[in-house]
Amino acid sequence: MREKRLVAEEELLRQQEYMKKVRALHTKPMYAMVDTYGCQQNEADSEILRGMLLEMGYEPTTDEDLADVILLNSCAVREHAEMRILGNVGALKHGKRRKPDQVIGICGCMVQQAHMTEKVKKSFHHVDLVFGTHAVHRLPELLYQVLVAKKRVFAIEDTEHEIVEGLPVLRASKTKAWVSIMYGCNNFCSYCIVPYVRGRERSRAADVIVAEITALIEDGARDITLLGQNVNSYGLDRDDGVNFSELLRRLNAIPGKFRLRFMTSHPKDASKELFETMADCEKVCKHIHLPFQSGSDRVLKEMNRKYTREHYRDLIEYARSLMPDIAITSDVIVGFPTETEEDFSETLDLIETVGFDALFTFLYSRRNGTPAAKLADVSTKEERQERFERLLELQNEQSKEKNLRHLGTRIEVLIEADTPEEKNLLARCDDNRPVRFAGDPALVGKFAIVEITECAKWSMEGTVISIEP
Repeated sequence: MREKRLVAEEELLRQQEYMKKVRALHTKPMYAMVDTYGCQQNEADSEILRGMLLEMGYEPTTDEDLADVILLNSCAVREHAEMRILGNVGALKHGKRRKPDQVIGICGCMVQQAHMTEKVKKSFHHVDLVFGTHAVHRLPELLYQVLVAKKRVFAIEDTEHEIVEGLPVLRASKTKAWVSIMYGCNNFCSYCIVPYVRGRERSRAADVIVAEITALIEDGARDITLLGQNVNSYGLDRDDGVNFSELLRRLNAIPGKFRLRFMTSHPKDASKELFETMADCEKVCKHIHLPFQSGSDRVLKEMNRKYTREHYRDLIEYARSLMPDIAITSDVIVGFPTETEEDFSETLDLIETVGFDALFTFLYSRRNGTPAAKLADVSTKEERQERFERLLELQNEQSKEKNLRHLGTRIEVLIEADTPEEKNLLARCDDNRPVRFAGDPALVGKFAIVEITECAKWSMEGTVISIEP
């Protein structure tokens, strides 16, 4: 099964040859900018894009005017994201006039949709390169074609999706790392475009994942996030008997002090075994992001989510019975086409009952090609906005209350970044809460004990008590 799902070694060698060919075209220092939109999976893809560009002789930059290549790694989950991307693409036209040889490309989920590719082709003539989610590994070949032929290149293949191993990666941080353990989605929630643009589920081999994370830890990574559209279904498409819980146990056994996180989990596949594994494994963070989307069973059925509010509550109760301090975060959609005031009230009730640490809240965005796009709205835009604001008010109160419980306590944090703020160090608790405090930038990558002195809705502030040796 594995061999059929992997891109052939010959194809990878071919792309490596194209990397050399592109590098050979340069007669001066060259720079590339990769601008990322959307989820953490896109962030992980962008690190691969940057890695290949570096191999092709392009130094990374965030300066549009300096960049010889600009890639926008796009998102298709909501219309707002697509409009923002297109607006930014349009603005790049002015820089292209000043620098005609600059290569502008769009890749990722948005352009995997045929109608969006046509829109780019017809309306954004300054865009030179467009490629979809499963052509990421072909960037060297596609960029070479643009540079040599001086023609626009579009590579939106609708072929069997494959796993690509062995590509170079340029990571944004030595302390934190994103690691994709699987790709695609089989769930087909009625509002979601992801299965159509990311393809079906494909799991990476467990030994490859273990080897990658072992190397990351040896190189100084302290916080590893495992990525997948639905990590709970990891391994179901393979025949080696390793499910997600077993993968977590194998990763937990890697020597060294580090944290393991994962996202995203689907409630229909979140099992008791998963929570038991989280409780048993000291390196697995006691935090789970478990999207419930709606508190109404009727709406959940129309969303094709395949669980009920009661099942969701039972999952949370079981998790808390094993890990009383586990942090629970979630996604919720307001304004699904058939959502009534009664349905929304059930969502508010579930939020009050569960008591989430934080919510990522979204107004429903109609996605062409999904079943929900054919449903007529039963509420007005004003009603949906008013509901959205009520939900935010409720969750803001809950989030601050959850944070206030930590006031005066001492917590172990991992210092992740140095920022320009007065309290310059940004750290994170095991349960994913951000904590800020002042300190030496050289402490980034260290664990510390911090006493919490202030709490707000989304973050906390503290004073350092001790730093790990």
